[in-house]
Amino acid sequence: MDRSKIKGHIAILCTSLIFGVNIPLSKNLMPDWMSPLGLTYSRFAFGAMAFWLLSLFLKSEKVTRKDMGALFFGSFLGVGLNQASFIFGLQHTSSTNASIVITITPILAMIISFFILKEPITFKKAGGVIIGLIGVLSMILTSEISASGREASIIGDLLCITSSLSYAFYLVLMRGISKRYSSVTIMKWMFLFSSLMFLPFGYKDVISARIFSEGSSVAWGSYIYLLVGATFFTYLLIPVAQKLIRPTTIGMYNYLQPLVASFIAIMWGQDIFSWTKPISAVLIFAGVYFVTTSKSREDVERERLLKLEKTNLDNLQVCPIIEPISKP
Repeated sequence: MDRSKIKGHIAILCTSLIFGVNIPLSKNLMPDWMSPLGLTYSRFAFGAMAFWLLSLFLKSEKVTRKDMGALFFGSFLGVGLNQASFIFGLQHTSSTNASIVITITPILAMIISFFILKEPITFKKAGGVIIGLIGVLSMILTSEISASGREASIIGDLLCITSSLSYAFYLVLMRGISKRYSSVTIMKWMFLFSSLMFLPFGYKDVISARIFSEGSSVAWGSYIYLLVGATFFTYLLIPVAQKLIRPTTIGMYNYLQPLVASFIAIMWGQDIFSWTKPISAVLIFAGVYFVTTSKSREDVERERLLKLEKTNLDNLQVCPIIEPISKP
């Protein structure tokens, strides 16, 4: 693995760890301190301001009209629909169910990449996805249910599925854009578009949020983490990963989120340690490894060309060279 791919893996690893911590924090903020819509629009507005402010200190990039349309579509899939459906789903379902649902992202990304990017579904890649999924399910299904837990609703689960599907499409469809522009350029436009799209629906919930009038230090800490960590830093790193590694591999790192959420729950006394958790962790990392080291479309094409060149070279060596007969 070359240095560029290592950089991509580090970027998406950090993103998944931050998102994993964000799941229980967001759950604690809703609905006592802020509504799901207010929480979602806070991320859009903060992301737009943060990325545009950062862009003032960097070299400006001109975006073509065609790519601007793609960024608008990407903002709807990767920011607007993805974040809004997950936050609303998290309100109506349990953290455990939400963690289970988001693990379908790499499977969806693998299928979508097969049809759109013509990425091959190899036995190694499919096996890695399945192994990682087994690890996640074994960890989640053997976890203790907290005293405050409640039955998950079907609507909440379906909303989380919608979030995973939109994110999988975003990873696949926006890979080309991520190679042409910097992370800041991409995100400043995507968060601006999302802020404008959701402005009529979200600003009232932000203004009337209870956290601004009587929020505790824990609530404010969770809120700041949501904005700075789970919004600014994560979406700064996602395009870096998109540029350097495959969508299926990026999706595989979603398996780490419930793992992180589980360990946080243990530290907070919401869950207990069991022997299944380290085994689950090993399965998850094994799945990520198998998907990471599986053959991409470029690898398959490269092997095909090398095999063709070798065949042509062998044919030249076997066939005798016939000298032309000169006339007397």
